[in-house]
Amino acid sequence: MTTSLTSVPPRRKAPAIPLGLMPRIEGGAIAATAAVVFVSTGFAWWWLLVLFLVFDLSALGYAWSHRAGAISYNLVHNYTAPAVLAGTFGVLLIAGIAAWPVAFIAGCWFFHIGVDRALGYGPRPATEPIRR
Repeated sequence: MTTSLTSVPPRRKAPAIPLGLMPRIEGGAIAATAAVVFVSTGFAWWWLLVLFLVFDLSALGYAWSHRAGAISYNLVHNYTAPAVLAGTFGVLLIAGIAAWPVAFIAGCWFFHIGVDRALGYGPRPATEPIRR
């Protein structure tokens, strides 16, 4: 068996669960709604772009292991935490406490997840894919 010095093993990419059309449309609608609400509440639109990749730091878990990466990525890339933040902001606002940083983070987070879903990026499987 001979091997060539120029042969390069195939590049591995992080596996994703493929998204169908409806989750992609839903993600686009959520991202658009988040952007409109974000701007209409007085925040500058460009913050959505500046902070867009901050939430992808959750993928650094892949440096530890595949399972840790998938878990950390999936924990950050779901709508639960930004929804809790938005609800917390609403409760604080009703109580007369202006907690705008909470709304700011929730808006950026909703936008990020929505755009990811619209582009077809879904949850990551926690088990490593079978190599063929």
